[in-house]
Amino acid sequence: MTELPLSASALSPARLGAARRALETVFLANGTLFATWAVNIPGVRDRLGLSEAQVGLALLAVGLGSLVSMPLTGGWTARFGSDRVTQVAVVLCMLALLLPFLAPNLLTLLLALALLGALNGALDVAMNAQGVTVERRLGRPIMSRLHAYFSLGGVLGALLGTLLVGRLPMTAHAGLVVLATTLAGLVAGRWLLPDLPAVPAASAVPHTSPRLSPAVLLLGGLCFLGMLSEGAHYDWAALYFRDVLQVAGGNVGIGYAAFVAAMTLGRWFGDRVRTHLGDEATVRGGALLTALGLALALLVRDPLAATLGFALSGLGLSNVVPVLYGAAGHALAGQGIAQVATIGYAGFLLGPPAIGFIAGHVGLPAALGLALAGAALVALLGGRAFALVRENPAA
Repeated sequence: MTELPLSASALSPARLGAARRALETVFLANGTLFATWAVNIPGVRDRLGLSEAQVGLALLAVGLGSLVSMPLTGGWTARFGSDRVTQVAVVLCMLALLLPFLAPNLLTLLLALALLGALNGALDVAMNAQGVTVERRLGRPIMSRLHAYFSLGGVLGALLGTLLVGRLPMTAHAGLVVLATTLAGLVAGRWLLPDLPAVPAASAVPHTSPRLSPAVLLLGGLCFLGMLSEGAHYDWAALYFRDVLQVAGGNVGIGYAAFVAAMTLGRWFGDRVRTHLGDEATVRGGALLTALGLALALLVRDPLAATLGFALSGLGLSNVVPVLYGAAGHALAGQGIAQVATIGYAGFLLGPPAIGFIAGHVGLPAALGLALAGAALVALLGGRAFALVRENPAA
């Protein structure tokens, strides 16, 4: 942890605690939004009569919107402060959740999801930047716990979906979530902290990008595969239960809820696991557990077995990408960590639409095999990645 400047001590422990809780609320709201959309994808698909390929196109619109806004948000946070950008982005993002549910056709759905993706991308960058600020003010790490709150929001959103999907109109369901999360965002935004002065130029990122070293490519590739698998669960779990397992009503969200609940649990206690097993074993063992869980869910066409499979997959994936990012941050010089993160996030954005397009030709179970294969590759190649980092600590 970087040593804090003396100005950080000007804030009382109560004020710092309020800022941490406010930011936890923002992460929680974002996770709830994400889950609310995920569990209603089957309903939106049925209402508009979309094919699986068209669902994939809709998911791609979310990713493209995020890719547009995320690079811009860094400049906005530098100019206006991560606290102000987070405060605005969380409210606009929560309000935008209503738009896909009101879309009358595919074109308006694509526009609504692109806008939602852009606002969510801006919120993602801003709230993580605010997390760094709060972390520096507190003088101790909190980022992992913040992301656990995002996962917890996913659990809450999925459980709420289980209660409401099929019992309330989708717009009413989304409206209740929008009302609650918008109010929470408005209140939480008032307690966020102004950013500390920028770290001196010694740690600044150079303007020229370094070459893509073997370590960057391998770690980035493994992050890509890990985040592809995460995105596949988030966006396709409900449809798998609805279309393949023939689960009805709000119960389509059970697999999603099991995945997110297990991921939340794994993140909450992930540091203890890493202490006992080490980073390499955590990544490879987690990826193997994910592959086994997905195999159970895809091969045993039973809702109970699939729920257990998705839970095992969530537990396995929970620490794969965070540990890979940590390894990149400690071992790679220059913009290496930024390159690894960019490659990895591309898997999260592009993987789910790719599965949709593949499903249109070979069916959803076979398409989800792509996520299984990705997890298996992480388990197989993880050892090589960590060996390469040890051999070339600044490669």
